[in-house]
Amino acid sequence: MLSVTIIGAGNVATHLYKALNKAENVSVLQWYNRNLDAITSYQNDLVITDNLNDLKQVDVYIIAVSDDVIGALSSKLPFTEKLVVHTSGSVSLHDLDKKNIRGVLYPLQTFTKDADIDFTEVPICIEIENKAYLQTLKNLSEALGCKHYRVNSDQRAALHLAAVFVNNFTNQLYRIGHEITESKSVEFDILKPLIKETARKIETLSPYMAQTGPAKRGDKKTIKKHLRTLDKDIHKEIYELLTKSIKQTHGKKL
Repeated sequence: MLSVTIIGAGNVATHLYKALNKAENVSVLQWYNRNLDAITSYQNDLVITDNLNDLKQVDVYIIAVSDDVIGALSSKLPFTEKLVVHTSGSVSLHDLDKKNIRGVLYPLQTFTKDADIDFTEVPICIEIENKAYLQTLKNLSEALGCKHYRVNSDQRAALHLAAVFVNNFTNQLYRIGHEITESKSVEFDILKPLIKETARKIETLSPYMAQTGPAKRGDKKTIKKHLRTLDKDIHKEIYELLTKSIKQTHGKKL
């Protein structure tokens, strides 16, 4: 049975707690957050604390806080030679204080407070400084039901950057689409089957092979019409930039 302490109370920390609390062969013994109000509702389920000096001895300490405080927080931990991992996609393994055994347990998924997550669909990227503890992180990933991948800090940073493109930027494109439909009093829901099919395609096709649309076809007439229709300059700039990128990828004349 792996014993775990969670440090932090944001979206990732909360989803991890809920998943680990249901997992077999894992016991979440303690939850730390500097503001107890964020975790008070869980005080009947496990020990909660806002004092780092009260942390109990466990097998794995999971730091799930904002990227910019991971290093400083790890240096304040009142113990040494314990397995301490963070959950960030962009922070190096070496940002953790070297007084402990350093590792990374990065769930590559978007986490929203009130949206349920099926962890069996979440890939976990693991990194460990001391290979003797690799199996511990594998066991923790498997307890969550996750497929795990061993990656180094550079590879994880590349995945995180790619995730910004396929998730954060894509979501902003959804928002722009929503604004466009709203401007003409058309239901955005009409686009949802297209969104789902676009995502489904890349289960079997590469993004290159799945690409369609006027930019790939070199349909200048449609492109000009779209640009005339767009009201906001920022939307025109985005449309032109993405059109240019698709044309370059597919060998169309600019």
